[in-house]
Amino acid sequence: MGMSEVLRSIKSAEQGAEKRLAEAQEEATKIVSDARRKSSEMVQNAADETVAMTQKILDEARNKAQGEADQVKATGAGEVSNIETNSASNQDAAVKMVVDALSSE
Repeated sequence: MGMSEVLRSIKSAEQGAEKRLAEAQEEATKIVSDARRKSSEMVQNAADETVAMTQKILDEARNKAQGEADQVKATGAGEVSNIETNSASNQDAAVKMVVDALSSE
């Protein structure tokens, strides 16, 4: 094996090593890029889930509050109805009492 063959062999080995190094760097860049993309997707999914969960909690609280408000409204309406019924039934007695009071003067 002559000197020129040894130099060609060394040069060929260096070129092969440089090619493998470039391929490894390209693969590393691809892996980092994929990891960043997946990380971004995970963050976005977590944010979307948080928004959905918050909306669900707000909807449940709103529904509960509406139910309580409806219950208070129904109770109030029942009390108003009772007052109207009692006032109507007591109206004749009140008129008679006023008339009697004015008549006795």
